[in-house]
Amino acid sequence: MLIPATSTEYLHVPVTAPPGVDLTGAPVKIAAVGHRNNPTSTEWKTAEWDDGEARLLIGPGSTLVLTRGDYRVWVSVDPPGAENITRMSGHLGVT
Repeated sequence: MLIPATSTEYLHVPVTAPPGVDLTGAPVKIAAVGHRNNPTSTEWKTAEWDDGEARLLIGPGSTLVLTRGDYRVWVSVDPPGAENITRMSGHLGVT
């Protein structure tokens, strides 16, 4: 995905649950980082569910303002039980 730095819009991240895991109502977070390491605790932003996808408003006036560059997009879901599922879900270019 490629967006301009001046755009404020939702970043949508598809989430597929492992077999037997119900994500209904599970807390979800998204991180967009400009490095190759796992996101730090301060880089995670609380997201919301939208028709089976996690979404986060990004851009000017939002909780995640990104400057020009290339970002790795991560999603983290904490369903009931012992699992906390974290995955790198793609790349985002900001121009």
